[in-house]
Amino acid sequence: MAKRGGFGGGMMPGNINQLMKQAQKMQKQMEEQSAAFESKEFSASAGGGAVSITVSGKKEITKVSIDKEVVDPEDVEMLEDLIMAATNEALRKMEEEHSALMGGIAGGAGKLPF
Repeated sequence: MAKRGGFGGGMMPGNINQLMKQAQKMQKQMEEQSAAFESKEFSASAGGGAVSITVSGKKEITKVSIDKEVVDPEDVEMLEDLIMAATNEALRKMEEEHSALMGGIAGGAGKLPF
């Protein structure tokens, strides 16, 4: 006959408290690292450095630098392409580091007792 009440799966109240503490610690760590990440900047350039873009961890463009020599009213499309390429590369760098950071935090979940 099955027992009623108690903790299923053999978990004891102490294990639940330990699990909650570890989860709270991981949440705090994620918040701290997320705040630090948002203040970081990621830069990339295109056209041999003719266009440089810097983005923050908040996915905001914080700086744009364009050499005068690539500003050609007859070839605006080339300038647009350089801006797009530099922006996409800066965002890719930012996303890559963000994924690595979150993966490192989530990797700590393997230490949880379940």
